[in-house]
Amino acid sequence: MFPVNCYVLADETKEAVVIDAGCFTEEEKQTLKSFIIGQQLNVKHLLCTHLHLDHIFGNSFMLKEFGLKAEANQADEFLLEHAAQQSRLFGFELEEKPAPVGRHICDGDIIEFGNTTLEAIHVPGHSPGSLVYYCKAEKCMFSGDVLFQGSIGRADLAGGNFDELHESICSRLFILPDETIVYPGHGAPTTIGTEKRENPFFR
Repeated sequence: MFPVNCYVLADETKEAVVIDAGCFTEEEKQTLKSFIIGQQLNVKHLLCTHLHLDHIFGNSFMLKEFGLKAEANQADEFLLEHAAQQSRLFGFELEEKPAPVGRHICDGDIIEFGNTTLEAIHVPGHSPGSLVYYCKAEKCMFSGDVLFQGSIGRADLAGGNFDELHESICSRLFILPDETIVYPGHGAPTTIGTEKRENPFFR
């Protein structure tokens, strides 16, 4: 229904994290489950870049199947209360209430799995609690709906703020190395350097 990039990160230890379980249909849910089981992964964290509807569809499924509670910034929790209302705007009803957040992630928090660490970077503006997960060792980040190839996240939804989004991208993300790969919540990957040079929102 909503094409969302769901990321499964793992290293040689087979420990893993899932970022943005946006699986909506039963087929999508089973595809994610089959991948995790097929790769014999031990998923340690279910991370949310933010709590907009399309990024949390699979959270209840992940709780039931793997006992994983969603982890997100507290500033976005109010969005869960309005999920049913938001779904109606798109012409459908949620089958169940969104799973609650089990752990709050703050700016600068370190998420560990296996031999890998991610740093949470708070980049508000698309939503109040938008987080980017940065892996310095692998020179990459998972940006949710903050930064896209040639674009940025919309800021007209509840809690959004265009000026805050623009400023926080410049001050929090564009200070990272140009070669840093950006894996967004929608669409194709890009790099920090490419977006600094070519993104029309920063010219």
